[in-house]
Amino acid sequence: MKTKNKHQHAGGEVTELARETAKVEQYWIVGDRSEPRKPPKNYNYVEELIHLQIELIKLQEYVRHNRLKMCVIFEGRDAAGKGGIIKRITDPLNPRVCRVVALATPTERERGQWYFQRYVAELPSAGEIVLFDRSWYNRAGVERVMGFCTEDEYQEFLRSCPLFEEMLVRSGIILVKYWLSVNDEEQEKRFQDRMRNPIKRWKLSAMDIESRRHWVDYSQAKDLMFAQTDTKVSPWYVVNSDNKKQARLNCIAHLLARVPYKDLNPVETALPPRQSDSDYKRPKITSQRFVPDIY
Repeated sequence: MKTKNKHQHAGGEVTELARETAKVEQYWIVGDRSEPRKPPKNYNYVEELIHLQIELIKLQEYVRHNRLKMCVIFEGRDAAGKGGIIKRITDPLNPRVCRVVALATPTERERGQWYFQRYVAELPSAGEIVLFDRSWYNRAGVERVMGFCTEDEYQEFLRSCPLFEEMLVRSGIILVKYWLSVNDEEQEKRFQDRMRNPIKRWKLSAMDIESRRHWVDYSQAKDLMFAQTDTKVSPWYVVNSDNKKQARLNCIAHLLARVPYKDLNPVETALPPRQSDSDYKRPKITSQRFVPDIY
């Protein structure tokens, strides 16, 4: 019995996501709930997620059809829930339209470039949505706190970042910035869960553990960052992520409100007749390697 409970705990998040996805996929057949409405107090999380994901599909098609450029930044403390929100956004969308950027540590060559250069290469093209799982704000956060940049580099970032983002907005990019806020106790709980759960352990890096020693330093760095980069042209939006499911719904609903998209009904098409296969001879089944049917 203990072994069974252990496995249930280890795969809990994977199982939950699979069930969540299955319910959403089943709903596409039933129909949509596209009418704007205020959710009831006793709302069902999956039903609300379904509604929002259908709206995300409409937003995607609107962005693609009108060749808009949308860039969404997700920042926040470790274990704040950035990945969970991003996954719920991308799940129903076309990866050719909506892609995620999560850059690794800069290479030696990239360290010698203009700081924003490697991020510029990932910005959206016409008809594209790009979600940054951490962004150029690394310089104002982890690089500042952990000493990975000089004081001059840090100060230059604070000066140039608002100008850089203003250029992005003036160029036609829809720029939305989210900061996921999680309290100390909830972050500790999630860290402990990641340490005990082999399914989640990959999420916990050495830098995450070290960040616990610098909780106040990160808070001060965030405050300074907001003071310089929370501008009228490119404001920060704070998401309370102590409750992960509520944070996902609130953030997606807010994101949908950033673009006045319209519902684009798909054009009806007729399937052409299939080409005749009278002259085609299929190779023998024994000449091909098939995946074994073990299920």
